[in-house]
Amino acid sequence: MCLLRNRRHCMEKEDKDNLLHFTKSNLYKLGGRKKWPIVYHPEYNISVFGIEKCHPFDVEKWGKIHNILIEKKLYTDEEIYVAQEAAESDLLIVHSKSYLNSLKWSAAVARIVEVPVAAFIPNILVQRKFLRPMRLQTGGSVMAGKLAMEHGWSLNIGGGFHHCCATKGGGFCTYADITLLIKFVLHHYRGVVGKVMIVDLDAHQGNGHGRDFMDDDRVFVMDVYNRDIYPHDGFAKRGINRKVELPSRTNDAEYLQAIGTNLQQVLASFNPDFIVYNAGTDVLAGDRLGNMQISAQGIIKRDELMFRECRGRSIPVVMVTSGGYQLSSAKIIADSIMSLHEKGFITPTTTAKSK
Repeated sequence: MCLLRNRRHCMEKEDKDNLLHFTKSNLYKLGGRKKWPIVYHPEYNISVFGIEKCHPFDVEKWGKIHNILIEKKLYTDEEIYVAQEAAESDLLIVHSKSYLNSLKWSAAVARIVEVPVAAFIPNILVQRKFLRPMRLQTGGSVMAGKLAMEHGWSLNIGGGFHHCCATKGGGFCTYADITLLIKFVLHHYRGVVGKVMIVDLDAHQGNGHGRDFMDDDRVFVMDVYNRDIYPHDGFAKRGINRKVELPSRTNDAEYLQAIGTNLQQVLASFNPDFIVYNAGTDVLAGDRLGNMQISAQGIIKRDELMFRECRGRSIPVVMVTSGGYQLSSAKIIADSIMSLHEKGFITPTTTAKSK
């Protein structure tokens, strides 16, 4: 009990220390009500003179998702929210000053994004061409948190940088957007949101938020991932409350069974007030980094399962798109979003219900 009181005291002190940063932030300023609680910015895509193609990640994925949804007439540009860039004062709510300063060195960024040649690009260009889109997506995740509280659900067409923690980045993740999103929700919705659950269904272990919330009993992490691939972060596994390790080449039936069983158990026992859904598509068959055997239809069923459980229990949920290294990922994500709409799990101008 003494240890728990000390932990809560530290968290309360941290919240007070961050009060000025929360007050100064523009990330919860929505600029008027839109039809859809969906967040995007035209500068989400990354373009650094072509060197971004040295990494298998499709850095045009986010724009492709948006364009497909426009083409399918789900929404128009005017009917969704435009992400705001996370300022340094926002990032300091989570990140150490020394970590943010390290990003002023191109070599440090090159290590995080796993593109060695980026070390030779002037940092002013790295900031503008790579880190700014990441800051926009991070701001988009925070904004989506507020929208989920207001509408019952939200989507950031980006974000999900689950390998980044407060003190270091990795795996193409430079900012801990999920951690920042949750910090904002816990601060601004005190008395309403006391317990938050992360459901991470990316193929890789979410070691960033695992480290960040390891000692925070307000946050429950359920992580379903391929045990055979990066990052093999044994220390961060201590921060996973429900760890579902799957073997390589897991198929649809095994995958959906594991998610459904564990999700229902955890929702019943933890009873969260808010959920962050990290919806990586690197589980897709053929993704050489995820090394799973999930079909496009399996991903659509997975997303439907998540939203059925969250919406059916009136728990606000925010979805971020996370990893996915095939050119087909964008269309599958867009198809899944359209399916969620067609089945009534996401609708425009929905008002969040109280639990």
